[in-house]
Amino acid sequence: MARPRLSRGRLSLRGSIAVRLAVGYGLLVAAAMATLSAIVYVGTVGVFERSIDNEILAARARLSAAWRDGGHAALVREIDTQLHDLIDSDTEVVGLVDRAGQQVAGNLRRWGDVLPSDGTAPGRLEVARVTRAGATVSVRLAAIRLEDGSRLVVGRDLAELDAIRSVVERALLLSAAVSILLAFFGALLFRARLEARIGEIRRTTARIAAGELSSRIGVQGEDEFAHLGEDINRMLDRIEALMEGVRHVSNSIAHDLRTPLGRVRNRLDRALQASVDPAALVCDARLAIEDIDGVISLFDKLLQIAALEAGVRAGSLEALDLAAIAQDMTELYEVAAEEQGVTLRYAGPAAAPVRGDRDLLANALASLIDNAIKYGRSGGRVDVRVDADAQDGATVLAVRDYGPGVPAQDMDKLTRRFYRVDQSRNLPGNGLGLAIVTAIVQLHGGTLLLRDAAPGFEACMRLPTER
Repeated sequence: MARPRLSRGRLSLRGSIAVRLAVGYGLLVAAAMATLSAIVYVGTVGVFERSIDNEILAARARLSAAWRDGGHAALVREIDTQLHDLIDSDTEVVGLVDRAGQQVAGNLRRWGDVLPSDGTAPGRLEVARVTRAGATVSVRLAAIRLEDGSRLVVGRDLAELDAIRSVVERALLLSAAVSILLAFFGALLFRARLEARIGEIRRTTARIAAGELSSRIGVQGEDEFAHLGEDINRMLDRIEALMEGVRHVSNSIAHDLRTPLGRVRNRLDRALQASVDPAALVCDARLAIEDIDGVISLFDKLLQIAALEAGVRAGSLEALDLAAIAQDMTELYEVAAEEQGVTLRYAGPAAAPVRGDRDLLANALASLIDNAIKYGRSGGRVDVRVDADAQDGATVLAVRDYGPGVPAQDMDKLTRRFYRVDQSRNLPGNGLGLAIVTAIVQLHGGTLLLRDAAPGFEACMRLPTER
């Protein structure tokens, strides 16, 4: 057998869901790392920035209070005190500049380049570049214009903050690079695992398509792919069973048609002989018609099963009494049962409301009773009963015989079309009775249960109770 090939060869990168999922995984990791980096940055550098701003505003508030309380002289003294209190002396920037732009007090020699263009905006903070101790640094400033036209400038050297910001940024860049590498290799691993699991499913389906119906997907673990594999395996089991049923049906139809058609041919061949007397010719014609009627009946039953499975008569369901149907069919078959030496009895409630088609249910019950009389007559008794199952709200119609029963290995095959326990086919029938009963019960939303009654065999139709 030629080795099955996967359709379309290898998937392109653009069409591969594994690639798209891996790329999506990598982008998700990158977005998560970017969000985390932003949080870390704001949580470190942002905290320092807010702390510096608060210190600047607090210092400006103290100096403004000194101006209000003691005027120009008090403000100069407060500036001098603040610059020599050994608290943040290396980062403090304080100055008082007169109307002409000359420094009156403070620790920065040139103020013209750093004074805001509008120092009157209350609470406004700006960043400027200044030269301190021979180095150019960034300074955070807050300036206010005093009543005499002079301006008070309070700020902080941002050299330490710039150093902290640089360390944090380098750390975040390094972590981002490591995260991108991990995301890349993780995406490759994710893609490889995904393609391996999907590839196993595709290889199995390719073998199935090549005719190996017994192939199954290996199931490992409890993840989604394991559940998918279990579902596909159950589907394949069902398909294999259906294909086996089709083969069985084909063989059975060929067998059941070959015999009567062979008899018809032989009788027609005899009828063509000139020596045949008229009485024999009439007898052969009558027997040939009976054989042809049997073939027509066989096809009628197959069409009936197809119609029931398609739900053609689902619209004819109505409220009816199942107990009354069971009593009528029991009375109808009593004579036939007595001729076979079988006692047919009914037991059940006075009424059992269900929703269904009267003719179909009567047909199903007739088939069950006929089978019970035919296969269980050695037991001498057949029971028909109707019960109400209070546990699940179902009405049960059961037919039981007391004959030899059915072998356990045949129990799950009884509802197959053309399947017969009597493989010799000595007894009349074609193996479609229980298949028709199953289709009728399913049309009514019920289930057919078959069991070994020990002794005998029992068939139960469970139908929804009509409320």
